[in-house]
Amino acid sequence: MATNEGLVEARGLVKEYDSGRRRVVENVSFTIRRGETLGLVGESGSGKSTVARMLLRLVEPTSGEVLYGEQDLLAMSLRETREMRRRMQIVFQDPYSALNPRMRVRDILAEPFMIHDERPMEGLATRLAEMLLTVGLDSSALDRFPHEFSGGQRQRINIARALALKPEFVVLDEPVSALDVSVGAQVVNLLRDLQQTYGLTYLFISHSMPLVRYLCDRVAVMQRGRLVELGDSEQVCGASRDVYTQRLIAATPEMPTAG
Repeated sequence: MATNEGLVEARGLVKEYDSGRRRVVENVSFTIRRGETLGLVGESGSGKSTVARMLLRLVEPTSGEVLYGEQDLLAMSLRETREMRRRMQIVFQDPYSALNPRMRVRDILAEPFMIHDERPMEGLATRLAEMLLTVGLDSSALDRFPHEFSGGQRQRINIARALALKPEFVVLDEPVSALDVSVGAQVVNLLRDLQQTYGLTYLFISHSMPLVRYLCDRVAVMQRGRLVELGDSEQVCGASRDVYTQRLIAATPEMPTAG
């Protein structure tokens, strides 16, 4: 359940390339409340994925601040950042390229534990089987390779890996855009169930306003690197007066969700 307590905050984020000649993010500020899903929407090239990567410190901002609770992420050492990444994870858009084709699922899911030198209390094998069950797969998947799964199944494996170390905050970078409508709807509903079960906080990146309206508590709209609208999802998606937001709504009239 969402609260008014801020978990992640962006303050005046700017990102420039080519020695300042190309600015892709311009003074973006917002807060993600604990337990909520904030939708970050915009056309391709609007800067939304760059903002998300700056929040995770996968991309260094040119200027601005990123706070996680009361902690300044940009002031952290590499060791401190590595430790913080246990609490922050990302699910990428393409379920095919996000998985190493030469690794079995068992090794893919075990990798976070190896990187952070952690052994689950219940034993690694038991934990891996539980992770798969959580996303709707069974333990028979552990000894198979990524090419043996459908796109939707691969994305479920990506989600399981992201949740391995029990993070608080997960960036979902267009996690269903590479899937067909019915499969994407199943993944979206899985994400909702996981949030309710584990109290997760999401940043959900998308270009689909109807999908964001279905999944998100609040919506931030980006255009050409700037934040042009921020508010409750029903208000932004159902009664926005912003011309750009209205254009995004009109571009995706069908809501790819299902029960």
